[in-house]
Amino acid sequence: MDIKRSLVLLFSSYGCFLFAQEKTIDTVYIFDNQMNKVKLFHKVNTITPKDIEKNTTNLSELLRFQSQVYIKENGRGAVSSPSFRGTSAGHTAFVWNGININSNFLGQGDVNNIPLFGYDQLEVKAGGGSVQYGSSAIGGSIHLNNNLDFNKDFGAALYSEVASFDTYNNFAKASFSNDKFSFKVSGNYFISQNDYEVREKEYINRNGRYYNTSVNVGASYKIAPHQTISWQNQIFDGSQYYPIFVENGNKTKYKAQTLRSLLAWDIHKSKLSNSLKAAYTEDNFQYFGDIDKPKESGAEGKNYIFKNDFNYFITPKINVNVIGEFQVNKGEGYQSGIGDISRNMGSVAGLVRYFATQDLRFEAGVKKDFVEDISSPLLYSFSGKWNAMKWYNIGMSVSRNLRIPSFNDLYWEKGGNPDLLPETSTNLDMDHEFSFGDFKITLSPYYMDVKNYINWLPTPYGYWAAFNTYKAEIYGLESQVTFNKNFGKHGFRLNAGYTYSKSINKDTGMQMVYVPIHKAFGNIDYQYNFLRVYVQGLFNGLTYTTTDEKRADAIDPYFVLNTGISATLLKKYTLGFKVNNITNTVYQTVSYYPMPKRNYSVYATINF
Repeated sequence: MDIKRSLVLLFSSYGCFLFAQEKTIDTVYIFDNQMNKVKLFHKVNTITPKDIEKNTTNLSELLRFQSQVYIKENGRGAVSSPSFRGTSAGHTAFVWNGININSNFLGQGDVNNIPLFGYDQLEVKAGGGSVQYGSSAIGGSIHLNNNLDFNKDFGAALYSEVASFDTYNNFAKASFSNDKFSFKVSGNYFISQNDYEVREKEYINRNGRYYNTSVNVGASYKIAPHQTISWQNQIFDGSQYYPIFVENGNKTKYKAQTLRSLLAWDIHKSKLSNSLKAAYTEDNFQYFGDIDKPKESGAEGKNYIFKNDFNYFITPKINVNVIGEFQVNKGEGYQSGIGDISRNMGSVAGLVRYFATQDLRFEAGVKKDFVEDISSPLLYSFSGKWNAMKWYNIGMSVSRNLRIPSFNDLYWEKGGNPDLLPETSTNLDMDHEFSFGDFKITLSPYYMDVKNYINWLPTPYGYWAAFNTYKAEIYGLESQVTFNKNFGKHGFRLNAGYTYSKSINKDTGMQMVYVPIHKAFGNIDYQYNFLRVYVQGLFNGLTYTTTDEKRADAIDPYFVLNTGISATLLKKYTLGFKVNNITNTVYQTVSYYPMPKRNYSVYATINF
């Protein structure tokens, strides 16, 4: 349902903002209920399961080729982290079904240890969002969402892929629903020897093997006409072997296990809705300095989360939303000096939405975090959206956001600093949307002022330590062009974007490391009858890897081109072939770790 239709429904009765959701509750249950409200004021890019099939290597590859996020990856499948709008890895929030899942130890999302398959939608929201989604939502947030359909009977699908470098990828899902009960289960197993070679760099990705398994289970039951009890569960187990540069080098590896379980009770009526969630998440990892010996270090983290989202229409035009959350974060390190620690966190947020007319709406929000042993500032957000003309919409947002220091920042020995302050940012975001027939063009200038930047720096005592160091000024422009056209048996779709990012350390005046000034991506899909062809490209500009902008150490610009073709027979059977890096480009996203040159995959899908 598009925003225009949602707003028409808004004026048809009291609480029409929820009226659309109430009408569709017989069809689908959405776990992240805030996202529907966010979309009324902010641009959100949605990546569908069909889009995911283009980039099935890992979540890093998908975000690199289908979003504005820059992903730095230590070789394919290895350590990976995002840079969203010129910010650092800790300034992107990963949100699973409305719950922030950034690591308590790292303070960021471990991209290649987040499952790729098993979601109904993967959504990318740029700009500040800490009022709704908590710590780290400074540069933007990445949302991993599951839905549960009602009245859909039985459905199932199998996906199997064989690719270069002894890579095998298998995914299966099944679902059943009637008018009261919905159930969905899926599982994915991925393994790759990942032993690619880049002769121009005299590089072989030795010991680059990785494999992982994930399982997703969801269920929902209508206990009354307007009440639903739902459960979502995810289990992930992964292993990464870190590349070595010489044949007889010391082989290391990293293992990660995550468990996420979410129970929700939702009430939806015409003027009122309430979503009560209880979640348990667990993040464990182990590092092996020698793959044949016991672990050298690791950590176990457990989070208990309670969240309530209350939404009420005072009048047909005024909507109030109160969000309360309480967390208990527990962690215990191994060989890191981090003992058995526990941290209590709570927050209260209030938002007021005013729908002046069908084409003009505003939202104002305020939030206070209460973090044990940490002083947190008052956060705020103000957003407006105006459909000024049929062909032009404008949106604006001003917000204050934060990132709370991680367990490693605070307690690692030696180097952790318990006196750290939270990082804070002031964000100004705008969206200018132009529609010309089937074309849509969006221009999004942005500005961020980040204070109390947390950095790990060398000390005179021979070890590195965490400090609140400099301030950063970040500004730039995001743009996106989309085109959708169907005529007869033909279908054409374009999704392309360009990002300009200046990310300046205010103390030095220099561009921050691993922030490309220019990034562009594009995806073109063409379908005729049962045949589908796609081409996707990625351009990445010059990327500095040192704080002094040393050109000799910078990553050179590169352009990578992928393509694929698939055929669907009898609406059930699909056979596809993909070629990645068609032009054999030599490129890297992190110094010294080249990415694969031309490689191939064949896949098949069966829908029941």
